Amino acid sequence: MLRFFSNIRMKLAAENKVGKYLRYAIGEILLVVIGILIALQINNWNQERIARNEEQNILNNLHAEFLLNSNILKDNITTNEKCYNTGIFIMHLIGKDRESISTNNTDSLIYYSIEYSKFSPSENVLADLLQSGRLQLISNDKLRETLYKWSQEIKHAEDDYKGVDDKIRLSLLPYLSKNYPLKDVDAYGPLNWQEKSRLEIDKLQIFYDMEYENIMDDLLYKLNWYNDVTHRLEKIIDTILEETKT
Repeated sequence: MLRFFSNIRMKLAAENKVGKYLRYAIGEILLVVIGILIALQINNWNQERIARNEEQNILNNLHAEFLLNSNILKDNITTNEKCYNTGIFIMHLIGKDRESISTNNTDSLIYYSIEYSKFSPSENVLADLLQSGRLQLISNDKLRETLYKWSQEIKHAEDDYKGVDDKIRLSLLPYLSKNYPLKDVDAYGPLNWQEKSRLEIDKLQIFYDMEYENIMDDLLYKLNWYNDVTHRLEKIIDTILEETKT
């Protein structure tokens, strides 16, 4: 094509037909410009197609990851709510007459009052998006904002969990180890002891001890905060799953 116009240009120049030469020259320039514009548009279309394909892959991966997190979180919430409700039940027993307390299986109650769980989500996909800057490929503003909110709430959850974990490990368990036979408690856990402790101890004495009541009160306060943040995470997961479904 360029050679064709070059031949015409040379012929017109030789015949000294300047007007026609200029028109053909302008036409040639316009064709080149149009060709460049078309090529740029095709390239833009191609880049946009690649970006949208990559965005769809991101959405698919996020959906799969948060579907997994949803299942993990449900188990976590179930465990911690049972821990919290058992603690509330124990608080209602503290200070009551021995006959009322002894009608309950205190070994089981104490076991479930310290049976708590940490929510440890999978964040491989999200971490990669944040570190690589590819999160901006997501065109859904609501989804991007929700993912940022997720990251913030996860930090709150970690802080609140540490409060619960420290209270049980550093306060409640040391107290129980001195005042209650943990072998009897562990009969309801993985150890599954088939016989009680042979050591004589008044198990019900802790229900008349202000220290035990205060430890449990503080534990329930911290556990309540942790349960609240996990419920907020549950709502965030629901939004993410809704925004990423195909």
